[in-house]
Amino acid sequence: MKKHLALLAAGLLAAAPAFAGNITVKGSDTLVVLAQKWAEVYMGGHAGQKIQVTGGGTGTGFAALQNQTTDLCNASRKIKAKEQEQCVKVFGKRPTEYKVALDGLSVYVAADNKVDQLSLEELEGIFTGKIKNWKEVGGGDAPITVYSRENSSGTYEFFKENVLKGKDFASSAQTMPGTAAVLQAVAKDKNGIGYGGAAYGNGAKHVKVSKAKGEEAIEPNEETVLSGKYPIWRYLFVYVNPALDKGDVAAYLKWIRGEEGQKLVKDVGYYPLPKNQRAN
Repeated sequence: MKKHLALLAAGLLAAAPAFAGNITVKGSDTLVVLAQKWAEVYMGGHAGQKIQVTGGGTGTGFAALQNQTTDLCNASRKIKAKEQEQCVKVFGKRPTEYKVALDGLSVYVAADNKVDQLSLEELEGIFTGKIKNWKEVGGGDAPITVYSRENSSGTYEFFKENVLKGKDFASSAQTMPGTAAVLQAVAKDKNGIGYGGAAYGNGAKHVKVSKAKGEEAIEPNEETVLSGKYPIWRYLFVYVNPALDKGDVAAYLKWIRGEEGQKLVKDVGYYPLPKNQRAN
C-alpha cells in the first residue's frame, strides 16, 4: 500500500476517480455553462452517471489535470508547451485533445454605445491603453473603461496573443472573475468595453470586427466563424489524461462530440463542430 501511494504521489500511477460512474470536469469559464448543460442532459439519460462541473479558468483546469484532481479539463485555448511537458511527466504521455465547439470571441460594449464596429488595430489600442477616449474610434467624447479577465483565463490569453499581439493589457483595465462578470459590468457602464465567448451577450451588444481599418467589419455568427471570416474565432477544447480516456469518460466525450451534444452547443450560443470533425 505504501509503495502504491508513493508511486501515485510521484505521478507514476494514474489517479482513479473517487467513485465508479463519477466524472469530474474543471476549467474554462467560457465553457462552464455549456459543460453544465452537457452534464445535465447526459445524466438525465444515463442513470447512475454523476458529472461534476466547475469553472475557475483554463489555467486552473490544466493545473487540476496535472494534479490528477479532475478527469476532464475544459479549455478555451490550446495547451501550452510547459503544461504539456508537466502532463507528460505525470502521465507518461501527452493529454488527449478533443475539439468540442467553436466560438466567435466577441467584443462587447453597452447597448446604447453608438460604436458598432472596430478594427483589430483599434481593439489593440483600446485594450493596451493607447486609445483612451471613445471619440478616437467614432464614439462620443468619453473615457473608455476596459474590462478584462484574470490571467488564469484562457480567453484572456487568447485575446492577448491574437488581438494585443502579446502586449500587456492597460494598467487601468478592471479584472473580472469570469465572463459573466465582464458582461454585467459592461452592460451597466455606458463607457465600458470587454470581451468574452459568443454565448455571453445578454444586456450588452457585440461589435463587428474588421481585420484592418476600412475593411469590411464582420458579424460573429455561425457562418462567419465556421468559414474563418470573423477575425477572432477559436476552437474550444476538452483535454483528458489518456489513461482515463476509456469507459464512462470515453462514452461521454463521444456523446459531447456527437449529434446530441453538438445540438446543445448551438442551443447555448456557441457553434457546433463541422460534421467532418465530430464523433461518429
